[in-house]
Amino acid sequence: MLGQGRAIGLILMALGLVIGLAITGWLFSGLAEGRLYRSGFLLGLILAMVIALPLIGAGIFLFVQGRSEARELAEVAKEKKLLNMVQTQGKISVSEAAIELGLSRDAVQNYIYDLVGKGLFTGYINWNDGILYAKSAAEMRTTKCPNCGGERELVGQGIVKCPYCGSELFL
Repeated sequence: MLGQGRAIGLILMALGLVIGLAITGWLFSGLAEGRLYRSGFLLGLILAMVIALPLIGAGIFLFVQGRSEARELAEVAKEKKLLNMVQTQGKISVSEAAIELGLSRDAVQNYIYDLVGKGLFTGYINWNDGILYAKSAAEMRTTKCPNCGGERELVGQGIVKCPYCGSELFL
């Protein structure tokens, strides 16, 4: 059912419109033929709105939610592709990843931090060279920088910065 909000929203909007138009047409024909008084016609229109408007409103809500869900799924797909690229190749240039994904370098950096925050990626990045390296968590447990061999210092949760070469290590 994931990703179906737009389709269900369109169906509900169409159903609401069809029901509303059918009831309104029936009411107008009854009024034109003299089988229906104006008060009955107005009551019928109100009842038609009570039936049709909630369907249309729910359809609009689901359609809008489905669009935002589709955007979020596209972001997740790009993060997954970045993760797969670096894990299969072992290392990847941030610039190449940005070109491959159609993103800016800053967006790739944000994806990397997001993946680290979710605990999905371990490795390190040398920002000077712009290279992202995938390493297993066991390899990252040492106190030495895998890039230059210097001692590491803690920057944030799951992120350690080498004071010598500036590489960020993701644990």
